[in-house]
Amino acid sequence: MNQIQEINPLETLSIDLQTEDEPPSLTGKDDNSSDETEKSEPLSTQIPDEIPPSSLRFLKTWFPGATISNWNDWRWQIKNSITRPEQLSLLLKDFDMPGANPLQKRMLPLRITPYYASLIQGSSPDDPLRKSIVPSAFELLSTEGESADPLHEENDSPIPNMVHRYPDRVLLLSTGFCSAYCRYCTRTHMVSKKDKCHTGVKAWEPALTYIAEHKQIRDVLISGGDPLTMPDSHIKYLLMRLRAIPHIEIIRIGTKVPVVLPMRINKAFVSMLRKFHPLYISIHFTHPAELTKETAQACERLADAGIPLGSQTVLLKDINDNVETMKSLMQGLLKIRVRPYYLYQCDPIPGSSHFRTPVEKGLEIIRGLRGHTSGYAVPHYVIDAPGGGGKIPLLPEYFKGHNQNGEAVLENYLGKTYYYPDIL
Repeated sequence: MNQIQEINPLETLSIDLQTEDEPPSLTGKDDNSSDETEKSEPLSTQIPDEIPPSSLRFLKTWFPGATISNWNDWRWQIKNSITRPEQLSLLLKDFDMPGANPLQKRMLPLRITPYYASLIQGSSPDDPLRKSIVPSAFELLSTEGESADPLHEENDSPIPNMVHRYPDRVLLLSTGFCSAYCRYCTRTHMVSKKDKCHTGVKAWEPALTYIAEHKQIRDVLISGGDPLTMPDSHIKYLLMRLRAIPHIEIIRIGTKVPVVLPMRINKAFVSMLRKFHPLYISIHFTHPAELTKETAQACERLADAGIPLGSQTVLLKDINDNVETMKSLMQGLLKIRVRPYYLYQCDPIPGSSHFRTPVEKGLEIIRGLRGHTSGYAVPHYVIDAPGGGGKIPLLPEYFKGHNQNGEAVLENYLGKTYYYPDIL
């Protein structure tokens, strides 16, 4: 046993639901019934029996009793995650978390997969990935306007585990568990230690009934927590139930798993997902340093299955709040077949002031992308309005009004002025 495990022994996580919460048998013959691709495969046939040299060094140093097959097993990654400050002190020699008790009681929970920890091992306090995932004493500082539920999702929740804010789509909160907890998480009210909940089949039933009864709903976004941390059988059951509702046109999944737990995206899992088209996946990316070989392979595997991929990125102070970093990230995403979709202004959760940037910074980044790189690489910059106002897009002022001749006055990406013969 290594030092990390001595501090926090292997744990059996509550993400595995109790027997009574198991979905009904999925072996029945229907449009989505099991076939040869779903038969249990040996681990070695699902994922390559190799890992990059940096990951191998990390594995041998911190988990000397583990094998490469262990490393490539997503369940092993979750069970061996870093969950306590004492473990971080081993990996990051300069890590000093004043007030470990406040960390346990007042902050978001701590969880970092061994894979993601290997990307930050030995990093400086200014490392962007480290700042996004490692707790800081700044999280204990609350400022005016911050709230555990700044988007008022609970006010738009007619039944538990679901948000219905927009007319034709709903957000289904499938679990409160994530394989890694970002320090700026929007759903503080759901994933915090006080309020964390692990939902399951029985807990989904009211939401599924609601969706079936409201025929105006055509689009369901499955989120959480992170839905892809659930067992295959639960994900399949949820997708089957949604696909059985005639008026549901598309299903989306929001996740960070391909970034923090890429070994989850194995061939058997993808073979199951591809049965539920049209299925879209939105992936949470933060920085170009996350674009590793493993993450690229996970995204390409999903794309090869015909699943359109989009990215969602939160604008974070001193992490990704400059044009060059954002351009590198967005261009890198296109190379692994992920379309940049949203750039979010950081939500005002408690203790987030050190992450938030001025709104003008986001507009500056959009100005620095538009015209300077492919249009596909330019995300929509939005603020999810506090109080439940929904996503509000923001753009630089390219339209300057009309001149005395009635022409539309336009400014291009270089700041030059042009005129369009408008029809008034």
